[in-house]
Order: sequence, then C-alpha cells, then structure tokens
Amino acid sequence: MGSETKEADIVVYNDDACTKPHIVVECKRQEVSELEFEQAVKQGFAYSYALAGTIKYVWATSRLKDAFYEVDKESDVKKTVPDIPQSGVKKLAKYKYARGGGVKEKQQLFDLEIVSQDELTTRFKKAHQALWGGGELNPSEAFDELDKLIFCKIWDERNARRGDPYKFQIYSETSTNRKESDEEKTNRTLLERIKLLYEEGRKKDPNVFRDGIRLSAVKCRTVVSYLENVNLGDTDLDSKGRAFEAFMGSFFRGDFGQYFTPRPIVKFIVEVLPIKNDSLVLDTSCGSGGFLLHALDKVRQQANKRYPDHKTDSRDVREHWRFWHDFAEKNLFGIEINEQIARTAKMNMILHDDGHTNVVTTDGLLPVDDVLDDNGNLVLEGIQSRTENQNFVYNHFDFIITNPPFGSSVKQTEKAYLHNYNMATKGVDWLNPRSAAGKRPNQSTEILFIEQCHSFLKENGYLAIVIPDGILTNSSLQYVRDNIEEMFRIVAVISMPQTAFQATGAGVKSSVLVVKKWTGSQSETIKKRKQGLKDEILEEFSFQQEFNAIEKEKKLHIKELRGFDNPDQLQGKELNQSEAYKEWKKEVTALYAEKLDSVREKLTEAYEERSRQELDDYDIFMAIAEDIGYDATGKPTNNNELDTITKELSRFIKSIEKGDA
Repeated sequence: MGSETKEADIVVYNDDACTKPHIVVECKRQEVSELEFEQAVKQGFAYSYALAGTIKYVWATSRLKDAFYEVDKESDVKKTVPDIPQSGVKKLAKYKYARGGGVKEKQQLFDLEIVSQDELTTRFKKAHQALWGGGELNPSEAFDELDKLIFCKIWDERNARRGDPYKFQIYSETSTNRKESDEEKTNRTLLERIKLLYEEGRKKDPNVFRDGIRLSAVKCRTVVSYLENVNLGDTDLDSKGRAFEAFMGSFFRGDFGQYFTPRPIVKFIVEVLPIKNDSLVLDTSCGSGGFLLHALDKVRQQANKRYPDHKTDSRDVREHWRFWHDFAEKNLFGIEINEQIARTAKMNMILHDDGHTNVVTTDGLLPVDDVLDDNGNLVLEGIQSRTENQNFVYNHFDFIITNPPFGSSVKQTEKAYLHNYNMATKGVDWLNPRSAAGKRPNQSTEILFIEQCHSFLKENGYLAIVIPDGILTNSSLQYVRDNIEEMFRIVAVISMPQTAFQATGAGVKSSVLVVKKWTGSQSETIKKRKQGLKDEILEEFSFQQEFNAIEKEKKLHIKELRGFDNPDQLQGKELNQSEAYKEWKKEVTALYAEKLDSVREKLTEAYEERSRQELDDYDIFMAIAEDIGYDATGKPTNNNELDTITKELSRFIKSIEKGDA
C-alpha cells in the first residue's frame, strides 16, 4: 500500500495458487468500541482496493458483531450483504436468519443461536455503550431505547413462523433512488421494520412503553447487529435473567444509585415461603422484579416436578405451561415508584416469558382507593387510579416479599396520605398522663411500608421484608415493635451481615423479618389484653397519684428556691433571666425527671413481666447469618449460611401451617 507492506488478518482466495483474492477479513477483539469497529471496516476496504481486482467481499468481525460488504470498485460504494456467500453461490439472499434455517437463492440460511450468559451480558453492555457513545443519547435514554429494541427482538422471535425470515436482522437493500444510497436504504428499511414490530407488540402490551422508538437508523442498526443472531426465546431462563440483571444492575448503580437486593437474599426469602401456583404474590417496592421472578421460577420448578414429561408429552406440555403461566399472568403483582425501573421490571419479566402485566408504576405508599374530601372532591389518587388492573386491593394477597427503600422520610406537609397510617401518628403515652395523640411531623418509609403491607395481606398471609436493624433495636422505635406485635405473629428474624448490601453501595445493617398477619379478632384481642394490663398496673402502682406528687414536689422545690445560692436576693424577671438560676432550674428539673423515669421503669418492668405471663406465647425462629455467599466487594466466598437457615426456617414455617410449631 504505497511504500508500505501490510498484512490483512485473513484473505480467502478463489484459486489454489492464491493469485485471485476474493474475500478480506478484519478481526477485532470483542471489547472494541464502535469507532474501532468502523476503523476495521475502513481498513478492510483499504486492503481490498490495494489487492488485485478480484476482491469481492469485506468482512469485519469482533465475534460479537459482524459486518459484511460487497465491494464495487467502480462506484466506490459500500453495499451491505447479509453474509459471505458459500461455495458455488453467485447470488446472495437478502437476509441470513430464518426460523428453522433453510435455503434461499442456493444460500444456506441459519436459525438463531443460543449464547452463554456472559456473552449475552457483554452484548447488552456493548449495545448500550454504542447507543450513548458520542453523546447523541445519555446513558439513561440509551437504556430505554435498548429496552424497546429487546422488546422488539422478543416479539419478532415469538411471531416468526417456520421458514419465515426474522424481521429483527439487517437485510441487504438496493436503492433505486439517486438521492439515497444502498446503505441508507438498508438502515432506513431496518428502522421501519423495527418500528412496525414495536407497534405490533405495543398493541398487546400498551402499558410497557408509552413513547415510540427515538433512535436514528444508524443507531438502530448498531443494536440489531449485536442481537440479530441471538435466540433470546430459547436461551435458558436463568442465564437470560442473570445476563439482563448483570447488565441492568451495573447501569442502575452507576446512573441512579439504586440498591437492588442481592440474589442470595432474594432466593432465601422466596425459598422459605410456601408459595404455590395459586398464591397471590406482591412486591410493594419491586425494583427490577427480582423477588417476582424468583417466585415465578419457584412455581416453574413445581411445574417441572408435577409434569416430568413436559418436554416430550404434548398433553404435559400444555398443562406444564398453563401451571406456571397462569401464575405469572394472574398472580404476580409489583409496584415501583420509578417509571424507568418499573419498565425495566416489565422487560425483565418479558424476558422470563411473561408476568409483566401486573407491574404498576406508582408510589407504593398511596392508599388503594381514591380519597375524597367532605365535598366529594378528589384529594388523592389511589393505586387503582394509576392502573387498569383492579386486583390491587387490600386484604387480598397471600404473600408479600419486598425490600422497601431505607433511610428516607415522608413528611406530613408533602404527602397527603400520611394521615392514613397509624404509625404516622403519636398515640397517648400510657406512662405520661400529659401526653396527647397527634401527628408525627414525618415518618420513615420502611416503617410505613410495614403497615401498608399489612393492609395488602389476607388474614394469615405472610410478609417477608428486609428492614434496617434500627426497627428491632432503637428504644425510640418501641412503638413500631408494639404495632408489629399487634398486627402480626412474628415468625422469624434473620440477621444479615454488615456486608450484605455494601457491594451494591449501601452499608445499613439489616435483617429479614418474616411475619404472619393475625386475623382481625386476634389483633383486637392482643390490643385489649395489652391495654388491660397497662390499666391494671397503673391502678395497682397508683401511678397517677405518684406522678402528681412528684410534679407537685418539683414545683414547690423551684418555688422555694431550695438549694439555690442567691446572694444578691434576685427576684422576678431578674431572677428568671439569671444564668445561675437557669442552670439550677435545669438541674432540679432533671432530678425530678429522673425520679419519674425510675417510676416509669418500674412500671415498664412490671408490664413486660406480666405480658410474658398473660399474653399468648409462641416460638420465634432467630438466626444470625455471617456469610451469605459473597463479601463486601461482591466477590463469592463459596460459603452461604443461608442454605442451612433456609432448610430450618422452611421446616419451622411448615410446622406453623400444620399448627404444631
């Protein structure tokens, strides 16, 4: 080439003497960027022009992506072709992939291929990087557009009939318009096909995506080139799901700071609960859908056991499919406040063969029904107002499995629904006669979600929830523990290691709480018994009289200035503004507060002792997991104590269901 000699990667010749070069191939690492891949195409063409005039085709490949071109030296124009022609083929078909393969124009066609989990993850990541590289889209927009094209890919695979070419692939086009090149027509018609696929899919699933595809023809072709030969439909569900979650998790952590629940914890929670194909399951903060997908997988495993011949027996095939698909379609529900993450959850479930229609984008803490004021005007839209699905009703679900957001507060001034929550109001303190009920200025989301989950559950339904340890240990949150005790039978508390969420960017020490909803009469009985005990103890210890006596003594102590050194004989306003007086009064107040605390402590101990004696007693499963399969960086440890805990807790829950725990 000029004064230089260069080596092409591969040259295919038409003759044994290697005098008639026919195809030049440029090979690149699969990690190359789009810009580097384009450079490989240009390099291939440069070689083709430098070689003898018989060069007909250029092929650039990174193994994850291929680009085939026909060389026309006279016009100096790149023309896309679907493949390199096989031996003896003079005319290529317009496409390469058809369901079941076949032959077209004497050219062998191919069906799609199943790839590994790691390769699929890489293809997703490469396609995403190609979309936002160059600044045309930001990473978040690119993620949405990739989601749409994956949706089109799945729809295309589901609807292609045997022998039909797949629409989600690059066709070879010849332009008859002088103003449009062959390449431009190839890209334009590809985008048109993809948009038609998208609209066909949206007619069936209008709630997945609200807006159209916003990609240029060139960007659309880039994504298709990474996915056109991949068989998403037949790829193992677990591998497919893990690939999408690995790609999605890395994106959301980097772009949104979202903390998704690690798979070992999700798997543990789903496995210990007796979820069946007729169970109604809800995640009130479903994120990317991890809990729902594991519940679906659990039911699929049940289908495999029930219909062992489902891969060969036609009757078993139908029954097997109906067993798990009805569960996915009618029994799995999710709520997610972030629209993009909710859409991702739906896509994740579509990749797992359905279950996405019951995921709603809204605040999981909203009331179910619309709230009207006294004049009948709408004050607040409920969850059912945000979806056509009328199954989001209270007292409805058998199981709720969730990891609600930690650490944020909902303020009374910001959320009109807060007054609906008992734990957002202050009750009267039974050991403080001067206290009064009232609104709390704010409340933590994780506390509100516990109460909302209680409302959604059927009587005797199970809630398994990840909670910060503060709910279990902070003295200021005793009222939360009291409420939990009255709403639920506490089944289990499993302490997670400090490192459980560090790999995902969160360091809050947490536990898994498993509870079973009492019946209404059981809850009411517990509340009445507890209040009765308090009333008995208050009367027995003459608390009101003792409280009044201490308060009276404190006032007299301050009025008579006992122990106050007042050499200047200050009185009135001058006395009240004196720093020495203020300090003395603070000490006196603290002294009598300590006396009251001593009395309260005595009554609290009496209450706790009598509660143990008189309230119904039951066993609670407790465990500490120090190693759950990965360290603080997410690196596997090859030891997961949750496996042992799963077996024991499952056995314990079965005994509860049998009534002999």
